[in-house]
Amino acid sequence: MTNRPQVADTPSYDSTQEADRPVKPALWKGWRRRCPNCGEGAMFDGYLKVHDSCARCGEDLSPQKADDGPAYLTMLVVGHLMAPILHVVAFEWRPAPWVIATVFSIGCVALSLYLLPRIKGGIVAYQWAKRMNGFDARAQAAKKAA
Repeated sequence: MTNRPQVADTPSYDSTQEADRPVKPALWKGWRRRCPNCGEGAMFDGYLKVHDSCARCGEDLSPQKADDGPAYLTMLVVGHLMAPILHVVAFEWRPAPWVIATVFSIGCVALSLYLLPRIKGGIVAYQWAKRMNGFDARAQAAKKAA
């Protein structure tokens, strides 16, 4: 007979409450820069600052930790879209170098400015859907109890 150590009092939790939220609808709401919970309230206060909570449904958005992820993914997408276009334009039509530099600089900046808040919204929505960081109900309860 083996002696198993006694487990300290651990709070039980409802596993149905912890189920992942649907990812695709959350990503779509994040792409539209809306609250991943209700899809109605604005996610951002300005260009990239995430609201602490949704003005419509009250969902707490403060735990998000997007950090440098949106910027990295934006550069990755813009680079992979613009590089082949630049290659085709440079070798098919052979415009002057200043034309290429001007047009593609403006194109890269415009595309980056368009994509950055949308990608950040998607990352925050993904974190919300997967209950990452502070979007976990147990973490929220522990935070309120402390």
